[in-house]
Amino acid sequence: MAKILKKERLSDQVVKIIVDAPLIAKKRKAGQFIVLIIDETGERIPLTIADADPGAGTLTIIFQEVGKSTMHLGTLEEGDEIAHVVGPLGRPTHIENFGTAVCVGGGVGIAALYPITQALHEAGNRVTSVIGARSKNLLMLQDEMEAASDELLICTDDGSCGLKGFVTSVLSEVIERGEKIDIIVAVGPVPMMRAVAELTRPHGIRTVVSLNSIMVDATGMCGACRCEVGGETRFVCVEGPEFDGHEVDFDELAKRQKAYLEAEKKAVARFSGGGR
Repeated sequence: MAKILKKERLSDQVVKIIVDAPLIAKKRKAGQFIVLIIDETGERIPLTIADADPGAGTLTIIFQEVGKSTMHLGTLEEGDEIAHVVGPLGRPTHIENFGTAVCVGGGVGIAALYPITQALHEAGNRVTSVIGARSKNLLMLQDEMEAASDELLICTDDGSCGLKGFVTSVLSEVIERGEKIDIIVAVGPVPMMRAVAELTRPHGIRTVVSLNSIMVDATGMCGACRCEVGGETRFVCVEGPEFDGHEVDFDELAKRQKAYLEAEKKAVARFSGGGR
């Protein structure tokens, strides 16, 4: 059991919870995730660890209510307990002093990007971060990302905060400065990560993307997170979640993401109607 110690609603559909999980907090590294099960009838939910405090023994989890289980998780309050929390899972982000790193985050992907940005900065990299969302109310962790970066650039689709436009537009301007960029890490919606990879490909800039959003079971057994990377089938949950963005087959990935759409819609409808 893991108790929810603090809950904060960041927007209409995005929630931050801090849970008591001392063993995971001591072991987790940037890029890793946990799997939680709300109760004994619940499904497994893979969620990236946005932050951890080993001293306090806590994990910070930020999630978007997009399906039945995350909607259910969003109804829990401070003091409630989650039946099972397992982790840390997945391969940690490879961190070293590359030189200059650019971290690009979109929407709720900013939460997954933050610990990676923090680790790259602590390793001595000069870090430029680009974060964006559809509108100001969907941006998150601005103060934290600024503290972990040498430069923070913000944009929104509607221009309500920072520059008006997409993260790729801002990233293009950063690349056009002509400064040597040693690595780019992008976390966000699949179309965004694809756009980043296509933008950096002709420049030959190493680009890492996190495919955590496709995970279901997170043990390598269900096969739902299969994707093609460099012409080979890879399992995101046990071999990732991070891969070379220039080798990911984004067409196949986008199709696989739609595999459970109808089932998800029916589950949300049942939950919204008071069923399980």
